Amino acid sequence: MDVNEIIQKLRNRKPSILGEEQFFKSAVLLPLVEVNHELHILFEVRSMNLRRQPGDICFPGGRIDEEDQTPMHCAIRETTEELGIKDTDIVDIFPLDYVVADMGRVIYPYVGQIKNPKEIVPNKDEVGEVFTIPLNYLLENKPDVYKIHFEVKPADDFPFDLIIGGENYQWQMRHMNEMFYQYDGKVVWGLTAKILYHFLSLIK
Repeated sequence: MDVNEIIQKLRNRKPSILGEEQFFKSAVLLPLVEVNHELHILFEVRSMNLRRQPGDICFPGGRIDEEDQTPMHCAIRETTEELGIKDTDIVDIFPLDYVVADMGRVIYPYVGQIKNPKEIVPNKDEVGEVFTIPLNYLLENKPDVYKIHFEVKPADDFPFDLIIGGENYQWQMRHMNEMFYQYDGKVVWGLTAKILYHFLSLIK
């Protein structure tokens, strides 16, 4: 192989995330709704019947399927299925920064307005309840932040003899910030809180 062959293979290539084909991809919608002439953000409480994260607070959304033309299409489809509304009820949709999370996940968040929130009929198989938090409250109240520390623990058969330093190698230890928003007995945390914080930072 010569350099021209390499150039041809790489020409017009768009960079992506290394190993993206193995990532679990999903999309969510951060829904803006009007409640008593005041702008709120809508959240879901996951049904207790779900296998993954029952009872957790989240935004509408889910896994990107093959039939989804784009991540935005997935976010809209999942929102209509979970909230029992039409796709035409969701307007002014804009992308937020996507999230590359732990364990090989990519989440594509969007923000959009639900025009007729009174017509929402949650799908009880997936949604235990919905609630809203005033946008102004979230803008005026910072989340509580706590650190999670990660420990590097190589497997028993790790080949220490192949690395400089061996068993005394100085691994890079790291931590991440976990945010908690509290309102009226509800706690928003995890990736939902991260996406919420990102959105609030953009509009401040």
